[in-house]
Amino acid sequence: MVMKLATLCYVRDGGKTLMLHRIKKANDMHAGKWNGLGGKFLPGETPEQCAMREVHEESGLTMINPLLRGVITFPGFANEEDWYCFLFVCRTFTGELIDSPEGVLAWIDDAALPDLPLWPGDRIFMPWLDVDAFFSGRFTYLDGQLHDHEVVFYAPHQVIAQPVSMAQRVPPDAAAQHRYHPSEDTYCWMCQGPVSKRHCKIICQVCGFTRDCSDP
Repeated sequence: MVMKLATLCYVRDGGKTLMLHRIKKANDMHAGKWNGLGGKFLPGETPEQCAMREVHEESGLTMINPLLRGVITFPGFANEEDWYCFLFVCRTFTGELIDSPEGVLAWIDDAALPDLPLWPGDRIFMPWLDVDAFFSGRFTYLDGQLHDHEVVFYAPHQVIAQPVSMAQRVPPDAAAQHRYHPSEDTYCWMCQGPVSKRHCKIICQVCGFTRDCSDP
């Protein structure tokens, strides 16, 4: 199995996202689909360098401070190749749109993105771009159809050290212990979105975060 590295970038402005309708290139594995911008790494490039170059080549725009939001693995996606894709979001840019050699560019209302002819997995992971956590996902396609997917979210944790007086100190054996409550199974711990239950798995309908019902 061959490993390929790529970037996928979502440039956003005023409630719209710049999307690319892949209808120009012959033998395009994304033919007919709408995608974000991006492409394969050149030798020695960092993910940021690849993202900046690809967006400029495909759109004429120069991104400013693109934010890396996650990584997705696509095992055996095409031609027995494993694709590892670094996903970026960018809200600040310069330049004017060009006639892209890759397809037709259009600013699409964010609410209308799921209605486009996307890869099925795109409708699942695009909401993750707005979750306050870095994600690592995997999407498996068989004959062009989404077979399964999984994700791990890495939420930021901030620990603030504060001085504690002796009177405030609590012996370890007297510290309050968290006790699981059934109400914790009614919402997503990552984004607070609605969830569904299936085979003792709790699955967020917004960001896709999945956990066991019995997690403390």
